[in-house]
Amino acid sequence: MGIKLEISKMACSVSDTPALKDLPKVATDLKSQLEAFNPSCLRDVDTNEKIVLPSAEDVAQEKQHTALLQDLEHFQSSSLKKTETVEKNILPNAIDVATEKTQKSLFDGIEKFDSSQLKHTETQEKNPLPDKDAIEAEKEKNKFLNGIENFDPTKLKHTETCEKNPLPTKDVIEQEKTA
Repeated sequence: MGIKLEISKMACSVSDTPALKDLPKVATDLKSQLEAFNPSCLRDVDTNEKIVLPSAEDVAQEKQHTALLQDLEHFQSSSLKKTETVEKNILPNAIDVATEKTQKSLFDGIEKFDSSQLKHTETQEKNPLPDKDAIEAEKEKNKFLNGIENFDPTKLKHTETCEKNPLPTKDVIEQEKTA
């Protein structure tokens, strides 16, 4: 067995290939199927290679990112201006300090309060509901107001008004003038 194969300018001898006894064994039914295989039974299929290209947004974003990285790599710190940092420490004024002390003393008094010094008391519950007389009076008042609000003037009878205004006589007028 002195067969030599050349694959891309490399020589490979038969002695490098495994012996027949070292190859894996194939089942006989599978072997017979493989030997009886007819490649003409296969259908012709066009192979479509799908290459997903980045969108214009992705390319623009990558260019922007690359430009940012290049700017950072080539940044000259000597181009910066020198500045002085001024630290400001704003202290509270006297009014704020006094207010804070007052609040602190109030909180301390609340926290240290001794509830054992309190006297025991009995709570008297008062009934805020009105009595029956007040309810009846309110119902009467509401009924009266509803009667006024819902008054129907079409139910009235027509009447004629006759004004009686007796005028004083001449004798009564003269008598009043003399008196």
